[in-house]
Amino acid sequence: MTSTDAHRSVSLTRTSAGRFTATNARGGTLDFGSGEDEQFTPVELLLTAIAGCSAIDVDIFTSRRSEPEQFDVVAEGDKLRDEQGNHMGPIDVTFTVRFPEGEAGDAARKVYPETVQLSHERLCTVSRTVLLPTDVRMQVES
Repeated sequence: MTSTDAHRSVSLTRTSAGRFTATNARGGTLDFGSGEDEQFTPVELLLTAIAGCSAIDVDIFTSRRSEPEQFDVVAEGDKLRDEQGNHMGPIDVTFTVRFPEGEAGDAARKVYPETVQLSHERLCTVSRTVLLPTDVRMQVES
């Protein structure tokens, strides 16, 4: 992977009080806010990123074997405020994936738990970043 392939970037633009639009390098946009309306909050986006990253890993490995009949993932946890400041407590990610009966479904069921574990322990960049000590540097430009 070259450094250009590895670099990720999003830019945020304030659209109104407590509302922003994130834009990625490919031109995709995502609106979010402070929780005053139906839009996702940054914490909900974090939960979405953790669940989504592993969901993609699991989908890639299992759907090669069988198309799932059900594929749902829930990420949840409590927002805490303590001596460490505001942060999330433990985050639980629960997969509910069902495959059809038969040989292909059996093959997918066999790799399903292993793939969830592999995603958590090695593949999912998002949850791996949260688990590892990762510097986040804030800069101010005028």
